[in-house]
Amino acid sequence: MDAERRVFLVDDDPSVLRALGRLLRASGFTVETFASPTSFLARLPFDGIGCLLLDMRMPELSGFDVQGAVATLAPDLPTVFLSGASDVHTAATAMRQGAVDFLGKPVDEGELIEAVSRALARASENVRRRQEQAGYDRRFSRLTRREREVCDLVARGLLNKQIAYELGTSEKTIKVHRARMMQKLEVDSVAALVWLMSRLLNAPKIPPN
Repeated sequence: MDAERRVFLVDDDPSVLRALGRLLRASGFTVETFASPTSFLARLPFDGIGCLLLDMRMPELSGFDVQGAVATLAPDLPTVFLSGASDVHTAATAMRQGAVDFLGKPVDEGELIEAVSRALARASENVRRRQEQAGYDRRFSRLTRREREVCDLVARGLLNKQIAYELGTSEKTIKVHRARMMQKLEVDSVAALVWLMSRLLNAPKIPPN
């Protein structure tokens, strides 16, 4: 994973790249600049903590086109849009599709820094949630088919004797499967198991970019 938090700045105006890149670096951000959306997309995937500062109107691809590609290639990467010709409909659409902010050019320096900070905070939370979910998924993947069956029935509140009847085996065998299942899932109570299963079945959605 890329260790540094970074800002990807995409704008086809060289003067904007220079000015905003200089401002962001002076404010302590690590910045990568791109003069075209295709050159930025070629940089992906990116699995670290970062955000995209994106010009809405560029010759090759629109900001919405880039936002859609980023949702696939770097789903944890939030977007802040920049536009020199913004309108209410475009701004509303951008926010509805998950943008952190929509800033008009020339951009206010304070508003820009604040928007980038919020975007990086969202990215950090996105990455944390994804890593947490991956950990839950890894635990569940350790289970055998029979252990998964036992897991499901325990989570539904059945006792060992009832589970044995459901699966056509002995209570002693169920106790062995249950102990192994609980150990692999790293839980020590039925309540903890039910909570873990709820996380697996209702994985939190990462906000769109």
